[in-house]
Amino acid sequence: MLPARRRAEDAACERAERSASAELEEQVEQLKEAVTSHAVIDQAIGVVIAVGGIRPAEAWDVLREISMRTNTGLRLVARRLIAWPRTQELDPVIRAELERQLAQRREAADPVATEPG
Repeated sequence: MLPARRRAEDAACERAERSASAELEEQVEQLKEAVTSHAVIDQAIGVVIAVGGIRPAEAWDVLREISMRTNTGLRLVARRLIAWPRTQELDPVIRAELERQLAQRREAADPVATEPG
C-alpha cells in the first residue's frame, strides 16, 4: 500500500475513533443526568406521598399535573418540593396546585364526605 494512502486511512480511523469517543462521552453525560433527574423525581414523589397520604402512582400523577398546570418543568417542580421541608418555603403557585391536586384525590376517594349534608 502506498504510504500516503496508509496515512490517509490511519487519519480517517483516528477521526472515527475520536468521534465515537466523543459520542460515548456525551451518552455517559446524558445517562448521568437522567439518573440524577430520576432520583430527584423519586424523592419528590416521596414528599407528595408523605404530605398527601397517597400511593406512589398517585403521587407521580400529582407531580405531572402540577408541572403541566403551572407550566413548570417536572424536574424544577421536583427540586422545589424536595427543598420544601428544609427551607419551609414552597412557590405559592406550586403549593396551591399541590393542595388542589390532593383535595381532588381526597374527594375522589370519599365522595360522600364532601357532599353537603
